Amino acid sequence: MIMKKKALWPRITLVILGIVWMFPIFWTVLTAFRGESGQFVSYIFPKHYSLNNFRNLFSNNPNFPFLLWLKNTLIVSIFSCLLSTFITVSMAYVLSRLRFKFRNTILKVALVLNMFPAFMAMIAVYYILKAFDLTQTLLALVLVYSSTAALTFYVAKGFFDTIPMSLDESAMIDGATKFQIFTKITLPMSQPIIVYTALMAFMQPWMDFIFAKIIMGDNVPKYTVSIGLYAMLNQTTANTLYTTFAAGCLVIALPITVLFIYLQKYYVAGITSGAVKG
Repeated sequence: MIMKKKALWPRITLVILGIVWMFPIFWTVLTAFRGESGQFVSYIFPKHYSLNNFRNLFSNNPNFPFLLWLKNTLIVSIFSCLLSTFITVSMAYVLSRLRFKFRNTILKVALVLNMFPAFMAMIAVYYILKAFDLTQTLLALVLVYSSTAALTFYVAKGFFDTIPMSLDESAMIDGATKFQIFTKITLPMSQPIIVYTALMAFMQPWMDFIFAKIIMGDNVPKYTVSIGLYAMLNQTTANTLYTTFAAGCLVIALPITVLFIYLQKYYVAGITSGAVKG
């Protein structure tokens, strides 16, 4: 009986934590379908349910062009994902499989730089982009998000370290080049870490607010969804657009949620292989 009670408490704790974690999401969904306007209400469940919030969201309001913001975010996310994945996987492969001068130095420097938060360089990055006349452009966001990929190769390197070197040696005996080994042997075996890297790279522009806000400034047509939704709420629009804001939060959360669920098995395999075995 005592053992059963001890086993029951962790389950109860997990259920409570799950409810606490899910409640904000549940509340956002209810607010998105709430028919009554207003930022603060004294009840949780709406008195009337409506789709008007989503209609207002996609009504192409010139002050709040949500569809344009969604398009900007998708463009930045796709190109950042492609560049970041290419850079990360390439660096991870080189530092894992090849032995060259200053290899250990590069690993140590990258490890130290990863200890500093990215926003410490925010002002310097802004002035560099301004010097090249790239501020308030989608290209600037792609460059910023892709440039951080050079320091995020440790998980991918750990995955490549688990692939036996004997495969490379056998291929070289058969006359294969380093590039052929990378494309024909290593990449097909590295699907989990590639998917994991691509998913992380895609999610960063989708959710980032700080860098996007600093770079875009007041250029509303170039906003991403995170800045745009934040800009929707101010002293004059908080009561009228709050439910529309919740609908926008729900819309931008759905693609990431579906993508994460669909690729979950690759995500778990990639992060566990790189972090545990590496």
